[in-house]
Amino acid sequence: MPDDRSSAGSSDSTSAGDHVLAVAAAWAAADVLMALRAERPARDRERLASDGDRRAHETITRLLGHERPGDPVLSEEAADHPDLDRHGRLWIVDPLDGTREFSEGRADFAVHVALVVAGVPVVGAVALPAEDVVLSTADPVPLATRRDGPPRLVVSRTRPPAVAVRLAHELGGELVPMGSAGAKVMAVVRGDADIYVHAGGQYQWDSAAPVAVALAAGAHATRLDGSPLRYDDPDPWLPDLLVCRPELAATVLVALGR
Repeated sequence: MPDDRSSAGSSDSTSAGDHVLAVAAAWAAADVLMALRAERPARDRERLASDGDRRAHETITRLLGHERPGDPVLSEEAADHPDLDRHGRLWIVDPLDGTREFSEGRADFAVHVALVVAGVPVVGAVALPAEDVVLSTADPVPLATRRDGPPRLVVSRTRPPAVAVRLAHELGGELVPMGSAGAKVMAVVRGDADIYVHAGGQYQWDSAAPVAVALAAGAHATRLDGSPLRYDDPDPWLPDLLVCRPELAATVLVALGR
């Protein structure tokens, strides 16, 4: 993984430049978030959460606006969203995925920066600020070797979806509670989990960057029925998601179909 924290600095529109820009934006927001958490008292969680969302958003959109002024940006924290039509380039960002975990001093929060072209997430960077790590499509890492034992399904700490509980029972697997969607998908990429199933509804910014990174690493990423994930639809809602190791995909999809 690259550890280049310098600004992307180039206005070129090449694929390589976009990958570098995504990484730079993720690092910049990660640094802002960690500095903010260090200076805020732990008891002031509500203010820390709101400031984290706002300042990470400002950091990313400022950089993208400077480097790619012609590209629209869809951000969770923006007051207005661009028109979405699947006919061009669109940056999709979640400046702070896992606001609750961030404000609680936990490590399982993330920063998402993705570039979608014609509905497909082709560029992605996911920062795990508390670990000082960015995983990205700029320098994809292959999926880690699967650990021995039953399959591990990473689920929400507070609201594990019923479909994941049923799937774990059918596969003889175990549930691994975790915070943000980005942290969950990166757990699959890094070998800390095998399957991530979400059926409670998400938005495009929750998964665009993690899915780009997961696909580049060789993971399976689709809807729960096996259909492709599509981004920059006029409705930013994306109902469900499956990310898993490719050798488990067929088994998981059959089980979900039941």
